[in-house]
Amino acid sequence: MEKLSKQIREGTKKSHTMAENTGFISCFLKGVVEKKSYVKLMSDLYYVYSSMEEEIEKNKNDSIVSKIYYTELFRKSSIEEDLKYYLGEDWKSKVTQTNSCKEYVARIKEVSDFCPMLLIAHHYTRYIGDLSGGKVLKGIAQTALDVDDDGMNFYIFKDIQDEKEFKNNYRKTLDSLPLSQSQIDLIVSEANNAFKYNMKVFKEIEGNLISTIGKVLFSTLTRRQKRGSTEDG
Repeated sequence: MEKLSKQIREGTKKSHTMAENTGFISCFLKGVVEKKSYVKLMSDLYYVYSSMEEEIEKNKNDSIVSKIYYTELFRKSSIEEDLKYYLGEDWKSKVTQTNSCKEYVARIKEVSDFCPMLLIAHHYTRYIGDLSGGKVLKGIAQTALDVDDDGMNFYIFKDIQDEKEFKNNYRKTLDSLPLSQSQIDLIVSEANNAFKYNMKVFKEIEGNLISTIGKVLFSTLTRRQKRGSTEDG
C-alpha cells in the first residue's frame, strides 16, 4: 500500500491544477491583486481557519487528529492581524462570509462531528498548501498591494524555522498513521472536496475583481489554462 502522503498528493493533483486555474487565482498568480477582493479572501479564510482550528482543538485527543495537532500552523490570529491592518481596529464589524464560505465551514464542522479523521484532508489542503505556495503568493500580493509585512501575516509562519523540514516531518506523520486503504481513500476524496470548496470561494470573490479590472482584461488574463505552478515543494 502506498503511503498516505503520496496518495493524497497524487490523488489531488488534478484538483490542485483546477484551483490554480480559477479566474481569481489565475489573475493572482499573474500579479493582478486588487485590495477589495484580497480582503474579501482574507475575510473568508478567517472563518475557514477559525472553524478548522476550533474543530481540531475539539478533537485534539482523537487518536488520529492528535497526530496533526500542530499549533504552529494555526492561521486565525495571523489573519486577524491582517484584517486589522486593512480594515482598522473595528474589522470584526466589517467582515462577512460569502455563501460559499458558509458551505465550506459547515462541511468542516460536519466531518468533525461524524468522522474527525477527515479533518486531515482539510488540514493538508489548506496548511500544507499555505506552506508550499505561501512565499510565492506573499511576494505577488505584497508587490501588487504595495504593503509591508504587517499586511502579510497570513503567509508568515513565525513558529516554523525550516519550512522544508517541517513539511517532510508532516509527511512522515501522515505516513505513520494506522489507516487502512479504505480510510485513505476517504481522506483523498475529502481532500478533493476541500479543493472544490476553495474553488467555490474563489469563484464567488471573483466578482469584486472583475468589477475593478473589467471583463475584457479578466477574460484575457484567464483565457489560457496551465499546470498548477505551486504544486511542487
